[in-house]
Amino acid sequence: MSHPRAASVPPAADLDDTSLRRRSLLAACGAHAVHDGLTDLIYVLLPIWQTQFAISYAMVGLLRSAYSGMMAGFQLLASRLARRWGRTRMLVGGTALAGVAYLIAGQAGGLTALLVALLLGGLGASTQHPLASSMVTDSHEAGGGVKQALAQYNFAGDIGKTLIPGLVGLLLVVLSWQTSVTLMGLLGLAAAALLWWLIPAQHRTLAQQHAQAAAAPHAGSASGLRALLLTGTLDSAVRMGFLTFLPFLLKSKGAGTAGIGMALSLLFVGGAFGKLFCGYLGARIGMMKTVWITESLTSLLIVATVWLPQAGVLAVLPLLGLALNGTSSVLYGTVPELAAPGKREQAFALFYTGTIGGGALSPVLFGRLGDVAGVPAALVALAAILLLTLPLAWRVNRALAHA
Repeated sequence: MSHPRAASVPPAADLDDTSLRRRSLLAACGAHAVHDGLTDLIYVLLPIWQTQFAISYAMVGLLRSAYSGMMAGFQLLASRLARRWGRTRMLVGGTALAGVAYLIAGQAGGLTALLVALLLGGLGASTQHPLASSMVTDSHEAGGGVKQALAQYNFAGDIGKTLIPGLVGLLLVVLSWQTSVTLMGLLGLAAAALLWWLIPAQHRTLAQQHAQAAAAPHAGSASGLRALLLTGTLDSAVRMGFLTFLPFLLKSKGAGTAGIGMALSLLFVGGAFGKLFCGYLGARIGMMKTVWITESLTSLLIVATVWLPQAGVLAVLPLLGLALNGTSSVLYGTVPELAAPGKREQAFALFYTGTIGGGALSPVLFGRLGDVAGVPAALVALAAILLLTLPLAWRVNRALAHA
């Protein structure tokens, strides 16, 4: 008499499991889109702040690095605190703090207040990458499809990068930068409230069960992970450096505020498709060949933007975005393959810390070079440094073969 009842339990469990995966992925994608959009919105605002506060390129780089430096430096701490207070609270709280930071920036009357706001924004943003990516990985562990879910998660971040800076670029035509920034702060608070409702309450329990149930089929590779981390750091440093200088390059070619916003949107549209395209390309031809293609193409196109007229730069930006952002999708997907058993969340935190840390230092270092030698020389230097990723990708590929 009890057999039919017992047989009905697994389908109910499967239904809960499917709902968990769906809502967890949707929440992670939403958090990624909002956080990345708010982070990259700074690129649209930098030229405005330079004019408003009469600052040098080095100070521009410092403003950018204040946000990304805090975001990079506190990711490992965010992972540790999440074990005590829970991922949901940390992720929602971090999103709310990023929103509050933009509210403060919108009221900033001086450079000090703006710097404080950016530091707070970076602190809030530090929760998103390690916690959301781990939430996706854990919720999809037992059912499979981790790489596909992470690809969607990464793609969502680029959607945010496309929509939010583009939206603000249009708002700046009719509204002041203070009003536009304040509206983005309200968006951050609304996103935090939505995340609190969307993340399933049973996420933590089921995610832990999945993590314990899925045995790692490999021992990982510490040396391969280090090489991957260095590859990602250089890739991120060049990406952040290029994004910092692109508005000024376009400004020197005659572009206005709306034109710069449109250019960034073109770049990020290409980058969003690059995340998906390079994910499929990596699965087809391997990590190393994909990185060699995307990094070589990125280096070539960065040099091309220096010499092309404004119309030419706009024409190549979607392809440049595809290569510039596509590499990171392949690198993110490789982290679980090289992580030691039971240390995937730590590996993600280390990887994001290194890559975002490289991106934080890059604007300061190359901002100084831009002050001394000019923006074109700084961009050519970025293109040259990117080629160092080619031998590193070969090293990662060897580690994957033995992991």
